[in-house]
Amino acid sequence: MVEIHDKQELLLSSDAGVYRQQVSAVLECMREELDDQRLAINENNDELSASSEFLNELSKRLDKVTERVDELSLLIKGQREQKSFSIQPLTNKEKDVFHALYVLTESQPYASYEQIARQTLLTKGIVQDYVTSMIQKGVPVLKKLDGQTVFLKLDREFRQAQAKQNVIGLNSLLTSWVR
Repeated sequence: MVEIHDKQELLLSSDAGVYRQQVSAVLECMREELDDQRLAINENNDELSASSEFLNELSKRLDKVTERVDELSLLIKGQREQKSFSIQPLTNKEKDVFHALYVLTESQPYASYEQIARQTLLTKGIVQDYVTSMIQKGVPVLKKLDGQTVFLKLDREFRQAQAKQNVIGLNSLLTSWVR
Protein backbone atom coordinates (compact mmCIF):
# COMPACT_ATOMS: atom_id res chain seq x y z
CA MET A 1 0.00 0.00 0.00
CA VAL A 2 2.91 2.32 0.68
CA GLU A 3 4.27 1.86 -2.85
CA ILE A 4 1.01 2.94 -4.51
CA HIS A 5 0.81 6.02 -2.28
CA ASP A 6 4.42 6.93 -3.12
CA LYS A 7 3.70 6.65 -6.84
CA GLN A 8 0.64 8.89 -6.51
CA GLU A 9 2.74 11.51 -4.75
CA LEU A 10 5.37 11.28 -7.44
CA LEU A 11 2.76 11.88 -10.16
CA LEU A 12 1.39 14.88 -8.29
CA SER A 13 4.79 16.44 -7.59
CA SER A 14 6.31 19.09 -9.81
CA ASP A 15 8.85 16.63 -11.24
CA ALA A 16 5.95 14.49 -12.36
CA GLY A 17 4.59 17.39 -14.45
CA VAL A 18 7.88 17.57 -16.33
CA TYR A 19 7.85 13.78 -16.67
CA ARG A 20 4.30 13.87 -18.07
CA GLN A 21 5.30 16.54 -20.63
CA GLN A 22 8.24 14.45 -21.75
CA VAL A 23 6.08 11.33 -22.08
CA SER A 24 3.47 13.36 -23.99
CA ALA A 25 6.17 14.70 -26.34
CA VAL A 26 7.51 11.19 -26.94
CA LEU A 27 3.98 9.87 -27.57
CA GLU A 28 3.29 12.75 -30.00
CA CYS A 29 6.48 11.96 -31.93
CA MET A 30 5.48 8.31 -32.08
CA ARG A 31 1.99 9.28 -33.32
CA GLU A 32 3.51 11.45 -36.08
CA GLU A 33 5.84 8.65 -37.13
CA LEU A 34 2.93 6.19 -37.23
CA ASP A 35 0.89 8.64 -39.32
CA ASP A 36 3.82 9.01 -41.72
CA GLN A 37 4.12 5.22 -41.95
CA ARG A 38 0.36 4.89 -42.59
CA LEU A 39 0.54 7.47 -45.39
CA ALA A 40 3.53 5.72 -46.93
CA ILE A 41 1.70 2.38 -46.80
CA ASN A 42 -1.38 3.93 -48.46
CA GLU A 43 0.77 5.46 -51.20
CA ASN A 44 2.44 2.08 -51.76
CA ASN A 45 -0.97 0.40 -51.96
CA ASP A 46 -2.07 2.93 -54.59
CA GLU A 47 1.09 2.30 -56.58
CA LEU A 48 0.61 -1.47 -56.29
CA SER A 49 -3.00 -1.18 -57.48
CA ALA A 50 -1.99 0.94 -60.46
CA SER A 51 0.83 -1.46 -61.28
CA SER A 52 -1.51 -4.43 -61.02
CA GLU A 53 -4.02 -2.82 -63.40
CA PHE A 54 -1.23 -2.01 -65.83
CA LEU A 55 0.09 -5.58 -65.68
CA ASN A 56 -3.40 -7.01 -66.26
CA GLU A 57 -3.87 -4.80 -69.32
CA LEU A 58 -0.42 -5.73 -70.57
CA SER A 59 -1.20 -9.41 -70.06
CA LYS A 60 -4.40 -9.09 -72.11
CA ARG A 61 -2.49 -7.40 -74.93
CA LEU A 62 0.23 -10.05 -74.84
CA ASP A 63 -2.44 -12.75 -75.07
CA LYS A 64 -3.86 -11.07 -78.18
CA VAL A 65 -0.40 -10.77 -79.72
CA THR A 66 0.28 -14.43 -78.95
CA GLU A 67 -2.98 -15.45 -80.62
CA ARG A 68 -2.11 -13.41 -83.70
CA VAL A 69 1.42 -14.83 -83.87
CA ASP A 70 0.02 -18.36 -83.58
CA GLU A 71 -2.51 -17.62 -86.31
CA LEU A 72 0.18 -16.15 -88.57
CA SER A 73 2.49 -19.11 -88.03
CA LEU A 74 -0.35 -21.47 -88.94
CA LEU A 75 -1.09 -19.39 -92.05
CA ILE A 76 2.55 -19.54 -93.09
CA LYS A 77 2.56 -23.30 -92.63
CA GLY A 78 -0.74 -23.52 -94.52
CA GLN A 79 -2.48 -25.30 -91.66
CA ARG A 80 -5.02 -22.72 -90.61
CA GLU A 81 -8.41 -24.27 -90.17
CA GLN A 82 -11.24 -22.52 -91.90
CA LYS A 83 -14.47 -22.63 -89.98
CA SER A 84 -17.29 -24.09 -91.94
CA PHE A 85 -20.76 -22.89 -91.16
CA SER A 86 -23.76 -25.12 -91.61
CA ILE A 87 -26.70 -22.78 -91.98
CA GLN A 88 -30.23 -23.90 -92.70
CA PRO A 89 -32.03 -21.71 -95.25
CA LEU A 90 -33.55 -18.53 -93.82
CA THR A 91 -36.96 -17.11 -94.65
CA ASN A 92 -37.15 -13.74 -96.39
CA LYS A 93 -38.00 -11.94 -93.12
CA GLU A 94 -35.11 -13.68 -91.34
CA LYS A 95 -32.85 -12.53 -94.17
CA ASP A 96 -34.15 -8.98 -93.69
CA VAL A 97 -33.35 -9.13 -89.97
CA PHE A 98 -29.96 -10.68 -90.70
CA HIS A 99 -29.19 -7.96 -93.24
CA ALA A 100 -30.18 -5.24 -90.75
CA LEU A 101 -27.90 -6.77 -88.11
CA TYR A 102 -25.09 -7.09 -90.64
CA VAL A 103 -25.41 -3.48 -91.83
CA LEU A 104 -25.84 -1.97 -88.34
CA THR A 105 -22.76 -3.74 -87.01
CA GLU A 106 -20.59 -2.42 -89.83
CA SER A 107 -20.52 1.03 -88.24
CA GLN A 108 -20.79 0.03 -84.56
CA PRO A 109 -19.71 -3.01 -82.55
CA TYR A 110 -23.20 -4.12 -81.51
CA ALA A 111 -26.84 -3.50 -82.45
CA SER A 112 -29.87 -3.68 -80.16
CA TYR A 113 -33.21 -5.31 -80.91
CA GLU A 114 -34.71 -1.82 -81.02
CA GLN A 115 -32.26 -0.65 -83.69
CA ILE A 116 -32.94 -3.71 -85.83
CA ALA A 117 -36.70 -3.22 -85.36
CA ARG A 118 -36.44 0.40 -86.55
CA GLN A 119 -34.35 -0.66 -89.54
CA THR A 120 -36.74 -3.44 -90.61
CA LEU A 121 -39.99 -1.70 -89.62
CA LEU A 122 -40.88 -4.69 -87.41
CA THR A 123 -41.70 -4.81 -83.71
CA LYS A 124 -39.01 -5.62 -81.16
CA GLY A 125 -40.78 -8.86 -80.21
CA ILE A 126 -40.90 -10.09 -83.81
CA VAL A 127 -37.23 -9.21 -84.27
CA GLN A 128 -36.39 -11.22 -81.13
CA ASP A 129 -38.31 -14.20 -82.54
CA TYR A 130 -36.49 -13.97 -85.88
CA VAL A 131 -33.08 -13.69 -84.18
CA THR A 132 -33.88 -16.76 -82.07
CA SER A 133 -34.93 -18.63 -85.21
CA MET A 134 -31.73 -17.57 -87.00
CA ILE A 135 -29.63 -18.84 -84.09
CA GLN A 136 -31.49 -22.15 -84.17
CA LYS A 137 -30.74 -22.41 -87.89
CA GLY A 138 -27.01 -22.03 -87.22
CA VAL A 139 -26.33 -18.31 -87.64
CA PRO A 140 -23.68 -17.47 -84.99
CA VAL A 141 -25.20 -14.39 -83.34
CA LEU A 142 -23.36 -13.21 -80.23
CA LYS A 143 -25.35 -11.55 -77.46
CA LYS A 144 -24.15 -9.09 -74.83
CA LEU A 145 -26.25 -7.80 -71.94
CA ASP A 146 -25.69 -4.22 -70.78
CA GLY A 147 -28.07 -3.35 -67.97
CA GLN A 148 -31.50 -4.27 -69.31
CA THR A 149 -30.55 -3.98 -72.99
CA VAL A 150 -29.43 -6.92 -75.13
CA PHE A 151 -26.91 -6.14 -77.84
CA LEU A 152 -26.18 -8.41 -80.80
CA LYS A 153 -23.40 -8.93 -83.29
CA LEU A 154 -22.30 -11.59 -85.72
CA ASP A 155 -19.34 -13.86 -85.11
CA ARG A 156 -16.30 -12.20 -86.73
CA GLU A 157 -15.32 -15.22 -88.85
CA PHE A 158 -18.91 -15.80 -89.95
CA ARG A 159 -19.18 -12.15 -90.94
CA GLN A 160 -16.07 -12.54 -93.11
CA ALA A 161 -17.42 -15.76 -94.63
CA GLN A 162 -20.71 -14.01 -95.40
CA ALA A 163 -18.86 -11.16 -97.11
CA LYS A 164 -16.75 -13.56 -99.20
CA GLN A 165 -19.10 -16.48 -99.85
CA ASN A 166 -22.65 -15.14 -99.21
CA VAL A 167 -23.31 -18.03 -96.80
CA ILE A 168 -26.86 -16.81 -96.07
CA GLY A 169 -27.71 -16.38 -99.74
CA LEU A 170 -28.81 -12.76 -99.66
CA ASN A 171 -30.04 -11.37 -102.95
CA SER A 172 -27.97 -8.46 -104.16
CA LEU A 173 -31.05 -6.24 -104.03
CA LEU A 174 -33.45 -6.73 -101.19
CA THR A 175 -36.58 -4.77 -102.06
CA SER A 176 -37.24 -3.96 -98.42
CA TRP A 177 -33.95 -2.03 -98.32
CA VAL A 178 -34.50 0.07 -101.42
CA ARG A 179 -36.61 2.89 -100.00
